Amino acid sequence: MSTNNELFKGTLQTIVLKLLSENDRMYGYEITQKVKQITKGELMLKEGALYPALHKLEAEGFLETTTEVVDNRLRKYYSLSRSGNKEMVNKLQEAKDFIAQLQLLLNLKPTT
Repeated sequence: MSTNNELFKGTLQTIVLKLLSENDRMYGYEITQKVKQITKGELMLKEGALYPALHKLEAEGFLETTTEVVDNRLRKYYSLSRSGNKEMVNKLQEAKDFIAQLQLLLNLKPTT
């Protein structure tokens, strides 16, 4: 991750939930590449940060997993559970509210 490390870490679960809501199911490496692609390489999601977040979300019942053999290797896919979908909506709203408050505090002009 770049200099945005701490800010990024605080929104990691929200990012993962949002990506899974848009992509049905994904495996870990695919998630890291999607973040890199969307941010044009500005944010790099390290697997060492991603997997603990995935495991926590799974333990909380927000993710469901399936495994498949791909090229003779076991690949674990993550997808949103019904409660994960609700959590994504909640976390997304929290993030939007926080960004709006941050813009006020820092006197930033909204980009929209």
